[in-house]
Amino acid sequence: MVTDRLKPFGTHQYKANKRMSDAANTGSSAASEARPVRLRDALRQARIEAADRTGVVVDLRDAEVARLEILNEALDPLFAQIPGEIDLFDRGISQGDTPRLWVDVVAHVMMGRDKRIYRFVQDTRFGRIVIAESHEVARIVAAITDYVARRMIEREHALVVVSAPAVSEKPRRRGRFWIFALGFVAGALALFALALFATLRNL
Repeated sequence: MVTDRLKPFGTHQYKANKRMSDAANTGSSAASEARPVRLRDALRQARIEAADRTGVVVDLRDAEVARLEILNEALDPLFAQIPGEIDLFDRGISQGDTPRLWVDVVAHVMMGRDKRIYRFVQDTRFGRIVIAESHEVARIVAAITDYVARRMIEREHALVVVSAPAVSEKPRRRGRFWIFALGFVAGALALFALALFATLRNL
């Protein structure tokens, strides 16, 4: 009888230990999955803090790249919505003397003089213009979203203008045909009248 009483207790203890083990495994796996993302963000923040603290040129450049990478990741949902057949945009970070986050061939984001403010600029025929400037990533994302929408609308209008002359070619060809036909008929009537006049004159 004592053994029978101990069996349920042992079963409950085994189930409780198993739940704790499963919870620990789940927590460790979730932590391992989230750790690379947190470590990457921590490294970026460490670079930015090091640049703010030391002011060394190399650290400042690393901080610029880190801030542009943060903005680049914030733009992922926007560019994921752009249809694949639209090839207007070529997003990427160039790590030259002045790091830049390119949106397309004429627009990019660079850091301001204080290395903390984002500047979204566009190169035009009349020079470079500043579209947006802010310390906040959300504002720059909103400005780039509006820019992308405008470029897509400009592309649609360009396609309509290119296809419009093809539609109007048929009426022009018909008009030219009737002009040719009327000229031919008029010439034939003139020749007939001239021949008739010469015949009557000989009589």
